[in-house]
This record gives sequence, C-alpha cells and structure tokens, in this order.
Amino acid sequence: MRVKVTERRAVGATGLQLTALGMGCASLGGLYAPVDAETAITTLQAALDAGIGYFDAAPMYGLGRAEHMLGYFLRERVPQAPVVVSTKVGRLMARERPGRPLPPEAEKNPLDSGWHNGLPLREVFDYSYDAIMRSFDDSQQRMGRARIDMLFVHDIGRVTHADAAGFHWSALTMGGGFRALADLRDAGIIGGFGLGVNEAEVVLDAMNEARLDCTLLAGRHTLLEQNADALLAKALDEGMAIVIGGVFNSGILAAGNSGNRKFNYQDVPQEVARKVDELAAACAAFDVPLAAAAIQFPFRHPAVTSVLIGAKHPDRVRQNVGWFEQALPNELWQALEGRGLIS
Repeated sequence: MRVKVTERRAVGATGLQLTALGMGCASLGGLYAPVDAETAITTLQAALDAGIGYFDAAPMYGLGRAEHMLGYFLRERVPQAPVVVSTKVGRLMARERPGRPLPPEAEKNPLDSGWHNGLPLREVFDYSYDAIMRSFDDSQQRMGRARIDMLFVHDIGRVTHADAAGFHWSALTMGGGFRALADLRDAGIIGGFGLGVNEAEVVLDAMNEARLDCTLLAGRHTLLEQNADALLAKALDEGMAIVIGGVFNSGILAAGNSGNRKFNYQDVPQEVARKVDELAAACAAFDVPLAAAAIQFPFRHPAVTSVLIGAKHPDRVRQNVGWFEQALPNELWQALEGRGLIS
C-alpha cells in the first residue's frame, strides 16, 4: 500500500487529523550533534513545504530548545499554517537555586545521549496533577501557543525509570496525572492525550487507567523490531490512534551498518548488526533502499495513523519524503516474511 505524505487520518474522536508523515523535533534539540538555529528553521520549513502538517516536540528535546525552535517557526514564520502540534509532559525543566534544591528524582534517563546545544537546565521527573499542569503551562510559554493539540505522557515505565517506575506510575494514576490531562481535554484546552514511550506494555496498562486518544510508540514496531502486536490490536479495537516514531531505530535502519551505527540511542549490538545486514541484502535484491522499507513498514498495520521522522537538515527531510513515497513491490514484503525477518 502506497501512502502519500499529505494523506490525513483521524485521531479517534478528537476531531484532529494527522498527516501520514509527521516531523519529530528531537534532532532540533541537538540530539547526537548540534543544530544551529537557522538550520533548524529551514528544516522545519522543508517539512512544511513537503506537505508535513504534524509536528511533535518535548521539553526533554534540548532541555526546552526544540520547543522554542518549533514555537518560533510556527508563530513568526508561518502563523497561518494548518498544523497539528503535540508535546509531552512528565519532565519539568529547572535549575538548582537557593530555596529550591533539585530533588532526588532529577534522574538521568538511560536513553538520553545528551544534547549538544541544549539549554542550561536539568530535567526533573514529575507525573503528578500539579506537575502535569505546570509542564503544560511551561510548554505553552516556550512555544508561544495558545493551544497545544495533544499531550503525551513521556517515558513512563521501567525502561526509563527502573526501580522508580512504581513511584512515578503512582503519581500518574493515584496522584492525579491522568486526571489533569482529562481535565484539560474536557475543558477543550487540548484535543487529546496519550503516552509517548519506548515500550508497548506500559501503554496497555495505561489503557486500563484512562481513555487514551493517541499513543506515540518509538522503536517497537519497526522493520527491525516488532514487539507491539498486542498493543496495535487493542488500539485498533478501541479506536486509539498510534503514531510510530523511531522508524530507523535511532539511525541503524537509515543506511545500514555503513551509516549511523546507533540502535535504541546506543551502540549497535552484534546480533542487531547481523539482522540489519540481512534486511539490507533482502531490500537490495529488489533495488529498494533499506531506509525506504523502514519508513514504510509501520503502515502495513491498520492501527498506525502517522509515522514520525527526525531529520535535522532540509536535505534529509526531502530524502525521507522520497523514501516514504517511493513505490515498493509487494514481493519485497513477501520475501521479508518468507525469510522470517518480519512478522
């Protein structure tokens, strides 16, 4: 099935519609390498010019910088652009000062490789009612927007929090975090909410606690890794939209083992490198770039509403768009299934 970038799909009953290809803004926060302000703005413009109408940010990205960049672009350069914007809650940006020492929960996220030109702040995890409201207020100020369309609870679960996961889950559920999001939605201040995570299991747990409109799942439903079948099936059954991020698994699927050797934000394990070589060889047999197969793979499941790219340069945006809209033969998918490389 060939999908165009500009195709719009509904997000449950929210009234929101996302373009099939969206733009994730982690790279604009300086992920892996610094990105100057002008490059950030021209990258966002290239995405808009290509028909991308969905942009996702987070306080974590550049410790506030990505929200500033996205907000400036949308507010000052293209104020009438018909876009959908999401950001995330669960982290507050702060500095230690007299009267406010940073608490012990100012944890270091193991998946955070650092920000090359981020702001001089530290992240403090807090998923309670008041913190969710403050995080939303702070994001509005950084972006200068009266409305943020969707909020994702960022990195709740054991992958990020390990032994502190139960504490943070309690803040989200018993401490009113989900209630804060529901209050914002009920008031019409946001269109909807869900989770933005790197693990599928915690989303299934969250669906038993709150009515989620949309979930951003990074890295778990890709050409390289399919670990979210139960979640995708439940999302389809209950009408929860799914946005897939991390389609290149932090870079390894963009150019194979000759390119950016990162997997899940870290160095590539040997067994992963072997599978990448197998995938690349299978794609080459059909004269298909590995990256084109990777960026199109998520849409083979009907639960998927949008796929996010994380380009940090206008040329990369255009390259991603080309991969996304390239016609791929059905025989490729059959070959990958036949070799047991995809489910």
